[in-house]
Amino acid sequence: MLLRLPYLALTSVFTLMRLLPMSDTDKDIEILTLRHQIAVLQRQISKPRLTRADWALLAALLHRLPRPRLRQLDLIVSPDTILRWHRDLVRRRHAHASRRKDPGRPRTRRAIGSLVLRPARENPSWGYRRVHGELATLGITVAASTVWEIFKQQGIEPAPERDRQTWAGFLHSQAHAILACDFLTTTTLNGVTYYVFAVIEHASRRVRVLGVTAHPTADWTTQIARNLVMDLQDANTMVKYLIRDRDSKYARAFDAVFKSEGIGIVTTGIRVPRMNSITERWVQTCRYELLDRT
Repeated sequence: MLLRLPYLALTSVFTLMRLLPMSDTDKDIEILTLRHQIAVLQRQISKPRLTRADWALLAALLHRLPRPRLRQLDLIVSPDTILRWHRDLVRRRHAHASRRKDPGRPRTRRAIGSLVLRPARENPSWGYRRVHGELATLGITVAASTVWEIFKQQGIEPAPERDRQTWAGFLHSQAHAILACDFLTTTTLNGVTYYVFAVIEHASRRVRVLGVTAHPTADWTTQIARNLVMDLQDANTMVKYLIRDRDSKYARAFDAVFKSEGIGIVTTGIRVPRMNSITERWVQTCRYELLDRT
């Protein structure tokens, strides 16, 4: 709008300069030709679409013509529409001038916004009224509507929706104490299928590939679990949960190794890969970026 309107105005000025040296007869012939072309186009297009720049230019060009003269012209819009456009232009100009004189209510200070957002983020169960009350207790004068407006601008949902504990929120809050494991398969050129056992740390996204075998037995997975526990102890990593699926390759002895170290086993739901989404995403990336190209 801001660039198109000056462009249309400039082209109209050049068109006017071209028409000045023309005789009245030539102008009448050109007007008749253009009117006929417009009539042909109107038979093909029932309702043309005009942009704001188009109606602003038409309103500026035709506002000096009297209403009877406007009705005689074969315009693509009605004369009343032209007059309404002109009234809108005048109203917008006066509104812009009044806004410059009266800036309105001053903006909320950034320090106030930070004070409002901090308790809301640290206490998901607090709504804007609770936050407003806590700020008033501290002697900070701010309207409740201002608190609500700051929440809205920052995209903070109402308290009942923020207070719900989702699986993604649980994984994010407990990432420092969560491990996730899974098997992925790969097939070599001679047709042998190998099973790769990998563990990923949620906090650091470190991946440990602990073993590869063509026949994953209960004894093999149990020994892998013992090796993983020793690696965690050497790295001084505190783990509370291990996420795994319900694959039959995980024997009872596998779970017993972790439970003896105080690590709880969290099994995912049946056909719910989202409960182990971080591992599933890494497995997919490993297939696309490495195994499918090797």
